[in-house]
Parts: sequence; structure tokens; C-alpha cells
Amino acid sequence: MALDTGRVTDFNVSYDSPRATVLDSYMPTLDSGPNIGAALKAAREFRGLSLQDVADSTRIRRAYLAAIEEMRIEDLPSRPFTIGYVRAYARALGLEAESAVTRFKAEEPATDDALREPVGVRRTGDRRLGFAIVAGALVIGAIVVWNFAQRGIQDAQDPAPAVAAAPEQVAAATEPQGPLALGAPLPAPVESTVPELYETPGLDVAAAAGGSADAVIASNQARARNPEAAVDPTDLPTAFKADGTVYGTPPQAATVVLQARESAALIVRGADGSVYFARQLAAGEAYGAPQMKGLVIDVSEPKAFQVFVDGQTRGLLATAQTPVSRLVD
Repeated sequence: MALDTGRVTDFNVSYDSPRATVLDSYMPTLDSGPNIGAALKAAREFRGLSLQDVADSTRIRRAYLAAIEEMRIEDLPSRPFTIGYVRAYARALGLEAESAVTRFKAEEPATDDALREPVGVRRTGDRRLGFAIVAGALVIGAIVVWNFAQRGIQDAQDPAPAVAAAPEQVAAATEPQGPLALGAPLPAPVESTVPELYETPGLDVAAAAGGSADAVIASNQARARNPEAAVDPTDLPTAFKADGTVYGTPPQAATVVLQARESAALIVRGADGSVYFARQLAAGEAYGAPQMKGLVIDVSEPKAFQVFVDGQTRGLLATAQTPVSRLVD
């Protein structure tokens, strides 16, 4: 079954076989261009993404991404932050992040040279510091001498007579006279409260999501990141309804359909790592996954995509990388 990419013209894909493959002669790699910045720029333009699209998916400033592409290191933050930006940029394009970092370090090695002292500057001490030290030493010495003097004066004085201790008076305990009467036993206390019924945590969320464990996990993660903006599974549509362009396999022929609830990046890879689909989907646009083994979904934001299996909702994506076969189970 041929893979329908929704008339995407940003990729050179061959459809001669049941499984589409990217033409190596046209797809840029991390070895393309004179430096890593040019390679990342070529890969981004090949996928039809703008700097703003990558900035939205990686949460990196657009100015920093442009500086990385042009290798303007002086306009970037410290080296650890720059290495993290290069890694996130390559991962957002579906490239090998560590290979990108390795090439960046090779082209921009770290400088370990110590800074030299300025020429013509003479080290001079602060005289006020010396005066303060001397004054503190004199004050401490005076306090020590005064304490020794006071102790000597007290030792020379005659000791005061000891005060005789007053005898202790022990009060005689009065013994009770006659028999001791005990009252009748008190009745047992009446149970005045009834404990509330125990409710399993997450049971209401799982029931609202149709029993999907992935939906419960995604809901809990969304609440942990931003409790005010967490998605309520009861607000999700129960059946798929096209609200924009549907890429890939048509919804009536696809078992798994991913629909974007907000703007986010979606990359589909095969078992061998080949990229079958990559696009920044707008809210309402969807992608129908073909019935192929080994497909892996890679998104920039899991909570931005709702999963439909056979037209019925399965909640939100739980992780950034998810095998398509796991969504069907």
C-alpha cells in the first residue's frame, strides 16, 4: 500500500516500493555544508520549516537559532547552553543529536587558555585593611586582659558564708477513711461519624478517557507541568472529525489517526530510521498512519495530539516518541 503524504512537496520521496524511502542524493545530512550551522539550515529548509517553526517546537529563541546557522558564536550564550541548543535543534529535525554536537565541538573546540593580567596594572594593597586588622587585635587584647583582671579580683575577695539549708517539711499523706464507693461503668461512646467512601486515584480520569491508561498518564503529566492549562479528558471529542487537512492515509482507511489540538511538529520514522513524514501541523490538521510495521511517532509536544483508533478517541499522546503498534494495543 503506497504511503500518502498529503501532497507534501518538501521531501523527495520515492514511491516505487510499498515502503517509501528518502533519496539520499537530495536529503541533507549532518555532514552537509561547510559547518554544522549550514548543515542544520539545509535540513530545516529541506523539511519546509521556518526558523519560527523550530523555535516554537524547541522553545529556543529565534535569534539563537539564526546565530547557530551562521556560526556567530559571539552572539550565543555560554558554551554549555549552546551545545544544548545544537542538540535540541538536530533532534527537532529528526537528525542524530549527538553527531551534531560532536561536529560542533570539532569545529568550535573549547579554549582552556587562562586569562592574562592586564598590562600596566600594579597590584597595591589597601592601607585601610591593615589599620582595621591592628585595631581589631588591640580590642581583642584589651578584652582578654580585662577578663583576667576581673577573675583575679574575685579570687582575692573572701568567700561569702554558706547559707544553711532549711529543713524540708514532708507533709503526711492523709489516708482515706471508710470504704471507697465506685460509680457504675459508663456506656460505650456512640459512633458519631461515618468514614467517606474510598475512591481510587485517577479512576474518574480513566473512565472519562474510555479506560485508556495513556490518557491518564498524559493528563497527569499535563497537570504536573501546568495545572491551570491541563486538558480535561471529558472535553476531548469522542469520535474523529476532520477539522483541517488530513495527511497520510485517509481516515476511513487508517486505523490510527493523530489530530493536532494546537500547532506542533510531527515526524514519522520507519523501523530503519527513515523519515516518512515531517511537518508542523496546525490546530485541527491530522495524520493517518499507514498499516506498516515498525513506524514510530515523534512529536514536539505529546499533549498537543489526540489519538483516534478506528475513529474513536484514545486520549492524548503520553510520550514524545511512541510506536504506532502501541497505540493500537
